[in-house]
Amino acid sequence: MSKVEKYRGIIPAFYACYDDEGNVSPERVRALTEHFVKKGVQGLYVNGSSGECIYQSVEERKTILENVMAVKGDLVIICHVACNNTKDSIELAKHAESLGVDAIASIPPIYFHLPEYSIAAYWNSISAAAPNTDFIIYNIPQLAGTALTMSLFAEMKKNPRVIGVKNSSMPIQDIQMFKAAGGKDFVVFNGPDEQFVGGRAIGAAAGIGGTYGVMPELFLKLNDLVISGERETACELQHSINAIIYKMCSSHANMYAVAKEILRINENLNIGSVREPLTGLCSTDLPIAQEAADMIRSAAEAFIK
Repeated sequence: MSKVEKYRGIIPAFYACYDDEGNVSPERVRALTEHFVKKGVQGLYVNGSSGECIYQSVEERKTILENVMAVKGDLVIICHVACNNTKDSIELAKHAESLGVDAIASIPPIYFHLPEYSIAAYWNSISAAAPNTDFIIYNIPQLAGTALTMSLFAEMKKNPRVIGVKNSSMPIQDIQMFKAAGGKDFVVFNGPDEQFVGGRAIGAAAGIGGTYGVMPELFLKLNDLVISGERETACELQHSINAIIYKMCSSHANMYAVAKEILRINENLNIGSVREPLTGLCSTDLPIAQEAADMIRSAAEAFIK
């Protein structure tokens, strides 16, 4: 099986699961994993932005991955292992490989604006710590503060374990550029959920997204429409999905707090709130979450027969 075939489909970015005191909850991690298995997604992206990784300790991130792996079924698991120092990142990479993940991923180090050779050394050190595991570069310049340039990409392509890029930059042409430079068996994952149809059309083999988790059935249907060439219907569904995303982003709370409330409303799934300094729900956010939850159900009724 080629890498492109292995990593196809809809891969929700896994949400952080906390108990009522704000601690990582193994039980809720397992419940959310089981939920995704039942929904029929192709994989999970664990401990990334949607997983609030930068606000968690190394041990918490290990606990989350261990509990995902305990109940993952046939899902492809990609674990984001980046920390803001190489030592902790290497520790998480070794741990992820020991559990048998399919791939590890990493953003560049944040805060200091490092030269490209330092970023390459950081990524290659992480990859070397998991020598039997695929490596995926996570390009999200609007948050990381560093973009994956074509020169840095060319340097990283010398590492045979680098099999893909999770591209969350907003210019959709970046997907085309990375795919063209990466080659036939190189995997580019669409990052911006609002651009899924465009990203798939221009070369992305799959999608990893932070809002997939509240509406996996809609993104699974959207992917099917792309594959079957039903362009007009795909665009209509994309527009409906985007309206839901815009509604989720209209709250006072962080969007992931709204996402978790939607899961509680539509799926009776309680995975807690978000970790400070992310802002949790306030009373004015509850109608927004309810409206978004209703929009998801309405879109499913309209597009999924």
